[in-house]
Amino acid sequence: MAPRLPALLDVSKALGSLNFRVSLRRVLEILEDDFEAQGAEIALLAEGGLLPVEAGVGSGAAARGRYRLGEGVVGRAAKSGRTVIVPRARLEPLLTERMPLLSDVPKRKRPGRHGEPDLADLSLIAVPLRVDGRPAGVLNLAMAYRQERDLIEDSRVLEIVAAMLGQAMRVHRLAEAERERLLDENRRLKSELRGRYELTNVVGHSRPMEIVYEQVAQAAPATTTVLIRGESGTGKELIAHAIHYGSPRSDRPFVKVSCGALPESLIESELFGYEPGAFTDARSRKKGRFELASGGTLFLDEVGELSLATQVKLLRVLQEKEFERLGGVEPVKVDVRLLAATNRDLEAAMAGGLFREDLYYRLNVFTIFAPPLRERRSDVLLLADHFVERYAESHGKSVRRIATAAIDMLMSYHWPGNVRELENCIERAVLVCDGGVIHPHHLPPTLQTAETSGTLPRQPLKAAVGAYEKDLIGDALKSARGNRAKAARLLQTTERILGYKIALYRIDADRFR
Repeated sequence: MAPRLPALLDVSKALGSLNFRVSLRRVLEILEDDFEAQGAEIALLAEGGLLPVEAGVGSGAAARGRYRLGEGVVGRAAKSGRTVIVPRARLEPLLTERMPLLSDVPKRKRPGRHGEPDLADLSLIAVPLRVDGRPAGVLNLAMAYRQERDLIEDSRVLEIVAAMLGQAMRVHRLAEAERERLLDENRRLKSELRGRYELTNVVGHSRPMEIVYEQVAQAAPATTTVLIRGESGTGKELIAHAIHYGSPRSDRPFVKVSCGALPESLIESELFGYEPGAFTDARSRKKGRFELASGGTLFLDEVGELSLATQVKLLRVLQEKEFERLGGVEPVKVDVRLLAATNRDLEAAMAGGLFREDLYYRLNVFTIFAPPLRERRSDVLLLADHFVERYAESHGKSVRRIATAAIDMLMSYHWPGNVRELENCIERAVLVCDGGVIHPHHLPPTLQTAETSGTLPRQPLKAAVGAYEKDLIGDALKSARGNRAKAARLLQTTERILGYKIALYRIDADRFR
């Protein structure tokens, strides 16, 4: 077997290819050359007991056929799981001339049977392939018959090759299964993202939000550059997502760059990438965000924070649809839709020489203003209920609603941090709430301080306790639909005491029916 070691090494190297079909053909070429074979083929077991030829070289390689389990030399090897050796094909009565491997081999005359075609004088070895102990196919080799050829030794070498092929097939199947799993997961995640960021899932029914919905619906189908303006925390990124997932590019990448979060020394390389040697640690080429977003959408958040040097390059990309990587000279063409957002006053920045006027007009093609929360107070309760449901589920809490007094506090607050601040307040309230209802004391101190929120007037302790008690009784009656007995049980008190408190605080229980 020692003379065959170089061939086995070549087979091992060939099986390292990422392309499985190319690997199979290369293995057959190595075997054909090393064994001086007339041809070689690999048939893989398929459904229905068929063995279609997956790869072949030599005579008849173009005649891709298929065998049946148990039929002929290949079929017998596959069914029995044992190597089948045919020393002389012309003397084998069970060998069929329909073998693809022998379809182009010149015919001879069989002695004593004048004029009848015969198979060439060949030796055949069919070795079964196994994956995880199960039949997977057959490696078949046809060689010119030579009396001195040691077919037993040859079959042992081919059995080693078959074992290597079986292991390679196992790895290939695992890789294919993992690839399919990742593709399915990718499709699922894209579907979830599309569902999450669809315009119908954006919360708010106020008039300012209706205007935003109309503008997003107008901008989404186009390729126009969109500039989203508004205060911090108003949901500009959510609007950008809605535009992307409502556009024809929804199946392509959505790449976000926070311009304000990246140092000025890195922003250019992050946007446009770099070539090897562009700077000290640039050992290999890196694609920038523009290249990664090619065919899809690039969202530049806080675009007003870009330096003047980077603004020049960004302007060129918008005009020419091309750029050079850092340290490169060849232009890179890209097809990217640009969405930008800022909370800065760009007009004031232009007047101060901090933002280029030509870039401003390139970005300001279609502008959408994200309204602050104080201008859409009718949406505060909708948003609060939405966040209660979200964080109660994510934190495993049983919180279901917000008490009336807490709602009054939310509606009275001026929300300088907009929707982001409201979301944080509700998440905190859900975490600290020990029941199913969020009460005023569960809200952050900023909302409970009279100087900040204007919702809690200064009053004696007795009056404050009475107000809280009245609120609890009102919530219980609301849950019990005005039924005093049920409300008393909810408050873990007696109906007599509850009736006394209702009379004391002059609560109209009938209005809850």
